[in-house]
Amino acid sequence: MITSLSIKNYALIEDIHVDFGEGFTIITGETGSGKSILIEGLSLILGSRADMSSIRDMSKKCIIEGQFFIKNYNLEQLFEEQDIDYDHETIIRREILPSGKSRAFINDSPVNLSTLNMLGERLIDVHSQHQNLKLADKEFQFRLIDALAGTEQDLAQYQSTLASFRTLKKELKRLQELKTEAIKEQDYNAFLYNELVEADMQRGELEVLEDEYKIISNFEAIKEGLDETSHRLGNEEMGILSNLSSVRNTLKNLTDMSPEHYQLFERVNSALIELKDLFNDIERTKDDMEADPDRIQKVTRKLNMINNLLLKHSANSIEELIGIREDLLKKVNAFEDIDDEILRKQNVYNIKEVEINELAMKLHSRRKKAIPPLKDHLLDILNGMGMA
Repeated sequence: MITSLSIKNYALIEDIHVDFGEGFTIITGETGSGKSILIEGLSLILGSRADMSSIRDMSKKCIIEGQFFIKNYNLEQLFEEQDIDYDHETIIRREILPSGKSRAFINDSPVNLSTLNMLGERLIDVHSQHQNLKLADKEFQFRLIDALAGTEQDLAQYQSTLASFRTLKKELKRLQELKTEAIKEQDYNAFLYNELVEADMQRGELEVLEDEYKIISNFEAIKEGLDETSHRLGNEEMGILSNLSSVRNTLKNLTDMSPEHYQLFERVNSALIELKDLFNDIERTKDDMEADPDRIQKVTRKLNMINNLLLKHSANSIEELIGIREDLLKKVNAFEDIDDEILRKQNVYNIKEVEINELAMKLHSRRKKAIPPLKDHLLDILNGMGMA
């Protein structure tokens, strides 16, 4: 209920503060004394639109503030939904600025007019001449029944469960839509992933394969080059080794006659030893070389496969393809995760559905029991007034 009302700079009122005690309060006065201004001010903090012509001094802002005791109104959920701090002693303030702008606050939290209206409808029912009472309003009727039946807590529990049930329903719908979209992509993603897995690519493999391909694709040219090199080194008549051996022998003879040429002999001898080692290595390399058509085909196929995948996925390296493969695996697994999540949510949904039906039946039963006594009580009052 309202416990106080303050109005500043509105219509005839410069500054007024009214306290409302428990019970029934009547405000009386002559026509034009300002009774309706109090109601208008109260309407403003309940969400009515402001009229700039009602501001008393246009150089100052108009402030209307009301204090309400709402402990028994079960408004905690409404405050939570609107992200407003709840307090049993709630203060609603409306400010109308000289610029024409209007601001509203509930417990110092800024709110819009729709929120004020929503709360105002739960706090105060303003009736005037030629205005229909809210007795025909179903929501008002249910609030009245709940107040008399003491089912406010049952209603709050039902509303809270219903809110979570609706949220869960939306989540299920979102997951189902996500699954529908995922199904469209699932087969394609699985195909792309399996294709990359079958390629069996390793980091750095492309460079190794390219080097190997250069060798095996130029096998004959390399072999011919090694044969020619071997011939030039090892030919008995004109080969480098034969000629260098003759040079070494000549220098050896010179050292017998002139020891000062021994150093030249040593250098030629060292070169001859190195060239013999080189010749032997070339011969071993030639012996190890063997044309392998199967290997050529394997390397060619693997390179073609990798290059096609690079082009297909707009990648520049095997490392990027491996990253794409890992991302595809996550998408494939995510599809399975969606099914698991849907199953889990569906189980919770089924439990909540049973729970909310039980709460609804409980609330309905208690409301139904409260109606006959209320009906009898109202009939007694109407009989007493001669209106039955």
